[in-house]
Amino acid sequence: MSHEADSEDEPQQIPPGPAVTPELFFKWRSPRLGSANPEVMNNPVWEWLIKSQLSAYQANEHFGGEDALIAGPGWCCSRFGQSSSKLSDGTIVLIGGEHEDYYDADFYIYNDVIVRHPGGDIDIFGYPRDIFPPTDFHSATLVGERIIIVGNLGYPEQRKSGCTQVYALDLRNFSIFQVQTSGTSPGWIHGHEAGLSEDAGSIVIQRGLLERGNPGGSLVENLDDWRLDLAKWKWERVTERRWIRWEVRRKDHKRNHLWEFSQALWDKQHPEFKTGRKIGLASLQETLGVEPNFELFERLYRPGLPHEAIPELEDEHRVERIRVGGTVVRYVDSGYGIQCTVEGELPESTVKILKQDVLDKFSILENGPCELVEL
Repeated sequence: MSHEADSEDEPQQIPPGPAVTPELFFKWRSPRLGSANPEVMNNPVWEWLIKSQLSAYQANEHFGGEDALIAGPGWCCSRFGQSSSKLSDGTIVLIGGEHEDYYDADFYIYNDVIVRHPGGDIDIFGYPRDIFPPTDFHSATLVGERIIIVGNLGYPEQRKSGCTQVYALDLRNFSIFQVQTSGTSPGWIHGHEAGLSEDAGSIVIQRGLLERGNPGGSLVENLDDWRLDLAKWKWERVTERRWIRWEVRRKDHKRNHLWEFSQALWDKQHPEFKTGRKIGLASLQETLGVEPNFELFERLYRPGLPHEAIPELEDEHRVERIRVGGTVVRYVDSGYGIQCTVEGELPESTVKILKQDVLDKFSILENGPCELVEL
């Protein structure tokens, strides 16, 4: 079984209990690395935070602590990109994950393992960074008495383009070791899906995003399927989709304003709702230096050639699809640029029109120098 999930439990009004004194909270308020493989790091503060799912900010506010800008990030179990594996006896094993985004003072990527037993008991294991690095948005596949941890987003400085991070967690003693693999791997992948083959001899990786060391830091969608042989620890490429892909983005590599366009457009179309948001027409116009072109924004993904719009999928965000000559063309707003994928074959002349169309519109909307980069 493989599962990568966020901590979705809603914060519960669970009081810290008499054992969690202010003195003890401040002793354990901050994340820390383990000193052994593993080090048992159970303490009343973290156990309370695991059960309550309070954020680091909420926990710190409860005890009136110093702001994270001064005291540093706080420890919590309210995380994104944390894997959850359910064992046969009902035990839940949670691995790593991150809290908040990089710009937040409480941002932190964890390298711990939390075990929630069916009876309510909790175990917390920590590790040195050189044994198990900060890991998030990985997959966790249960194989016998081990959980195979594949992939990682991690901090920018730890990403290794072309390499795929693989670790194994031994469920007998909760030690972790790095697995040295061979073959052709997907590269620095995260946010993917992993499944154990029917014969339990390999793990198949699909979808996800890749760090390929592109200028500007854009992550690229993983188009292919990959297999990791668990006996030989050898990677094999299962598919090779030679789809045409490109990205349009600002030349200064700053974030684009498409999300702000969508928010301002919604406010413009629904004046009866007073949201009080700072993001709106006036704010967007000030940022861009020109009046926002909402008419152009609404046809950003409607090129000037025959095409059919494809309905959006409920579980996707910032993704648009059209069909051109029977071939799907997919546009994904990454927040920095628009990544475009032709899911099949189209004449070179048609692809050229598609490229120029989205580049021209994007440049006008951003009101600044933009570029098109082949992926």
